[in-house]
Amino acid sequence: MNLIEKGSGLYTDHYELTMAQGYFLSGRHNKPACFDYFFRKIPYQGGFVVFSGLSSLLELLENFRFDQDACIYLASIGFDERFVDFLSRFSFQGDIISVREGEVIFPNEPVLRVEGNILETQLIETVLLNILNFESLIATKACRMRLAAGRRLLLEFGLRRAQGLGGINATKAAISGGFDKTSNVYGAWQFGAESSGTMAHSWIQSFEDELTAFRVYAEHFPDNCILLVDTYNTLKSGVPNAIIVARELKENGHRLIGVRLDSGDLTYLSKQTRKMLDAAGLTEVKIVASNQLDEHIIQSLLAQGAPIDVFGVGTSLVTGKDDPALDGVYKLSWFDGKPSLKVSENKTKMTLPGKKTIHRFLDKENQFYADGISNIGEGTYDYIHHPAEPEKRKQVVNLQKEELMTQVMKNGKTIQPLASPAENAAFTLKRLQQLPEEHKRFLNPHVYKIGISEKLLASRNAVADHVYRKNEF
Repeated sequence: MNLIEKGSGLYTDHYELTMAQGYFLSGRHNKPACFDYFFRKIPYQGGFVVFSGLSSLLELLENFRFDQDACIYLASIGFDERFVDFLSRFSFQGDIISVREGEVIFPNEPVLRVEGNILETQLIETVLLNILNFESLIATKACRMRLAAGRRLLLEFGLRRAQGLGGINATKAAISGGFDKTSNVYGAWQFGAESSGTMAHSWIQSFEDELTAFRVYAEHFPDNCILLVDTYNTLKSGVPNAIIVARELKENGHRLIGVRLDSGDLTYLSKQTRKMLDAAGLTEVKIVASNQLDEHIIQSLLAQGAPIDVFGVGTSLVTGKDDPALDGVYKLSWFDGKPSLKVSENKTKMTLPGKKTIHRFLDKENQFYADGISNIGEGTYDYIHHPAEPEKRKQVVNLQKEELMTQVMKNGKTIQPLASPAENAAFTLKRLQQLPEEHKRFLNPHVYKIGISEKLLASRNAVADHVYRKNEF
């Protein structure tokens, strides 16, 4: 379920509507077209991106409509009444061919293709970019934290720091990227995740003393009790009081789940807390850490031997810190029976024409070796060429090959079961096991090899030459 239902067709930019009206009034709106979605730069100085947001996009497109109120509004701001009347009956009837949600992807790969008439394929550009760019950004950040944390529990609680309703999609993307639970109750309900939460400092401050606050909380939540121990003094007050309550719980047939550290030197405090808990015979009590964590801090804490069992992450995850946007783009690649491209003096920004697919080549150990982009139906090819420096090529003969793209929407209807965020996370983890370690490191990751087939290279050059001649460049 999407939050935006009423007037969902207005979930777009104004210029998409002006172009759509132009197509309609000029009688060109039914001409067939194809657009590609891809991104150019990996965020976080990383080595890969986790593709996310496909299910959100498909769900919204199935309900992309201009209701009466939306049409009245469009007429009031100057859109032609004939066009508005057309929109009142509009629904997306196109096809979408895509890599699977949760797939590990790389720059300049056309990982999603939209086919339909030029009006409908143009009109959905903004919502497509809005959803895929954001969810892929956050899922990638979450995945990096999963790599840093290993098998330790990861909790997402960034809703209060998120950019408005983006916090809902951020929760979905966080689970897709590998987080175990969320504090976002609405998100957990919508996406089949598990919600989780303990207490804030205000709970403890509302009592006369810390021990009473802990006891009352444990009384009401005897089987799900995690105590926040840094309100006053972590080692002199918080942990000792938590130990008292833990012993009282044990006497009554329950146990303290954990203690949470939310400030200070987390390495030092976690080590001292672990010593105190173990000395009290409470080896089963977990240590939860929060406070402005990200993948680099998690990695550093564990490298220092911090005995932390659970990490809670908020701001840096849901805001995509320090890369607040994925630079995904949506480019016309085929129109009215002919391949199309955007030319540029910079070959890295020249798009690839026509309808394409992606193959992933695997080595003898079933590890990712390289990705090849080719024309649909091209069949086998022996080499892939560097898109910007075509004289550089790599042989892909005798390697295992997977086709990554399948049709997920036909005539505006989803035709494949959509995986849950947790299922996407499991798929991502499996794929990451096939990605060589040098592409997963945080510092100077190795660049993954992506190339285009000889026939696609020739097609790009031919279309570019035609565009240059036609426009007298």
